[in-house]
Amino acid sequence: MAASTAALTSTSFLSNKKDSDLAAFSSSLPFSFRRCERTVSKKICSVMAPQQSERKPSATGSVKTAMTMTEKIFAKASQKTQLSPGENVWVNVDVLMTHDVCGPGSIGIFKKEFGEDAKIWDREKVVIIPDHYIFTSDERANRNVDILRDFSKEQNIKYFYDIKDLSDFRVNPDYKGVCHVALAQEGHCRPGEVLLGTDSHTCTAGAFGQFASGIGNTDAGFVLGTGKSLLKVPPTLRFVMDGEMPDYLLAKDLILQIIGEISVSGATYKAMEFLGTTVESLTMEERMTLCNMVVEAGGKNGVIPPDSTTFKYLEGKTSKAYEPVYSDENARFLSEYRFDVSKLEPVVAKPHSPDNRALARECKDVKIDRVYVGSCTGGKTEDFLALAKVFLAAGRKVKVPTFIVPATQKVWMDLYSIPVPGAGGKTCSQIFEEAGCDTPASPGCAACLGGPRDTYARMNEPQVCVSTTNRNFPGRMGHKEGQIYLASPYTAAASALTGYVTDPREFLQ
Repeated sequence: MAASTAALTSTSFLSNKKDSDLAAFSSSLPFSFRRCERTVSKKICSVMAPQQSERKPSATGSVKTAMTMTEKIFAKASQKTQLSPGENVWVNVDVLMTHDVCGPGSIGIFKKEFGEDAKIWDREKVVIIPDHYIFTSDERANRNVDILRDFSKEQNIKYFYDIKDLSDFRVNPDYKGVCHVALAQEGHCRPGEVLLGTDSHTCTAGAFGQFASGIGNTDAGFVLGTGKSLLKVPPTLRFVMDGEMPDYLLAKDLILQIIGEISVSGATYKAMEFLGTTVESLTMEERMTLCNMVVEAGGKNGVIPPDSTTFKYLEGKTSKAYEPVYSDENARFLSEYRFDVSKLEPVVAKPHSPDNRALARECKDVKIDRVYVGSCTGGKTEDFLALAKVFLAAGRKVKVPTFIVPATQKVWMDLYSIPVPGAGGKTCSQIFEEAGCDTPASPGCAACLGGPRDTYARMNEPQVCVSTTNRNFPGRMGHKEGQIYLASPYTAAASALTGYVTDPREFLQ
């Protein structure tokens, strides 16, 4: 499809207007936008309607109506031959994940509705990962983990990643850390499957070509008992990103750019499918960053077509067979957006919304008090390698407190064992120490969600922070008057070195 691409401007945005108004904006956008000729059916069918229960699989021939990746996954999981956006279907869940914040509530609902002695539907399809409020003296937070432990023992759950000794996470061989990163590292993410979790950022797993989405405690309690969930098929927005990725950009810049264009409600209950030469060039961890923040645009799920990068990552992580699916060539997309990534610049999301986008260079006068690098979005191994790359290039010390929070125990070990390219054998931990950063903390969510007052790096004062996390709402990292600038690890590193929000090109070029 022919597309025109203009240079990025900080004032351009995608307005939520009718089709007739869109043409007026197209010339000022840093991407092209097209309303697909095929429109999505607005018919919503009840799962109890006769036409649903009486539908029979076609005996011969191919399906007449093409489907998107998400629609195909729903069809497979609901044992339907054809589905359209708006239809409500019961899907069979492949994996249910819960953690210490929502697990106790989900367990309570399960026991209330199915009985105190009820057994879950499949002990090998439930994954329980304590990760949010772990390293704290808060008794209620500690009790939440106790509830998970008791339930996992009672139900003989195979995948419970426990932690008992809070004084030293390393003596807990089962403890992993942030659930979304741990799910991938432990082989629970597979193409073509349905993964639901009691956390809004469960959408991270869409990077593996599966349907992954967050659900509430009530739905999770029902899934625990039945292995099924009633879901509405979402329409799909397609984001095509082409062009060579500049060496000063990361996936965090791409998703902040997209959210800035379509707004925090621009993808409400829609699937966001990412593809193009740029996406194909991304590593799995970078793809996870891209999908992680679709919920910040209101998205139901994000999804990336699985390829050789996906399959290679999964080698040795799972022994279960999986079936990749891909959007049909003439599948129906609600809208399509095209980006020339080579023309984009480093961006940040200013307080207090992920869509309050600005160019990093436009915020050079914003004085900051701290930098936080961590979370499911920005606490993966490659995020810290990016941080180290900037520190190494600058050869300077940070000017503000810089907190390092690995997402998982594996990431923590990587910081102390993987040599940073071009550093003469030095590891991330050595480079961080030389730059004056805080010692890498125990792996977990830490201050990303605020947490109890004694949570590591929590903002207990109204400070200004550059963070690689995913949300910057008031109070998100602690103090309700704190100001959070969301940024890539590159931008976070550059900002730590100057004490101001800083474009990383200052050190990378």
